[in-house]
Amino acid sequence: MCCFSNAPAFDKVEGTQIFARFVAPGRQALAYSMTVSARGPLAMILPLPVASGAGEDALEFVDLSGCPRFFHHLNQAFPSPAPRGGFASRALSAQPAPLKVHQVGDFEASFVPSIPDFERLDPRFRIEPTIWSQLPTYADYGFAVFQLRGFEAGERGFLARFRAPAPRTKTVHPMAFVFPRRHPNTLFFPTVHIHDGEVHPRAAFDHTLYAQGVAAPTDWARSAGTLGGYLDLAAAQDLVADTHAVRRKLVGTHDNTDILLTVGAA
Repeated sequence: MCCFSNAPAFDKVEGTQIFARFVAPGRQALAYSMTVSARGPLAMILPLPVASGAGEDALEFVDLSGCPRFFHHLNQAFPSPAPRGGFASRALSAQPAPLKVHQVGDFEASFVPSIPDFERLDPRFRIEPTIWSQLPTYADYGFAVFQLRGFEAGERGFLARFRAPAPRTKTVHPMAFVFPRRHPNTLFFPTVHIHDGEVHPRAAFDHTLYAQGVAAPTDWARSAGTLGGYLDLAAAQDLVADTHAVRRKLVGTHDNTDILLTVGAA
């Protein structure tokens, strides 16, 4: 699931791209990129099926600021271009002993180990409790939270207080992390959407998903070669292996669910 804090400031998100791979037994890597338009500060929240009992240090953030064209290079491994797109929206939190904040390239990031721990985040990044009540699947999930920069109010002066700020559009370098996966035989893609503070059974998708090390269904395309021929594996912090990958373009209206792939030969 992808959801944003500060709903009044959020305008739209486009060009969603997600990469997933198991990097060690029980540990999954995720990289996530998009273009966001907003009128003020906001954060992106990704619920994650972390292993039971995972603590505050269970998630390892990975800085991909040195590989901003990560998904461009992944796309080059496939014979036809991947589309850009996607929409989403809303929410986050803070108060008691604050959670650790990590500086990860262009982001400030935190791992929220449980829903009650959102109280320990900055109040600007709180998600409405009513949202979680509509998503019982996430009751025992952890959450990666990325506070996005570049959307602070820019206009100053007397007239600014009488008009809404214009949305700013920013393409952010990929957000990435490794987390202890609850189910070691499936890769997890956070694709549930929340647009308007409600959870709808179907949603508009415009995503490109990439994976390695999975038994992909027939609607996933296989790369022309191994990814080491297209991507600097060291610059990508070894999130990517020098093997083939698979890709799926998820466009149009679909069931509003996360996507799981069974681990196996790709």
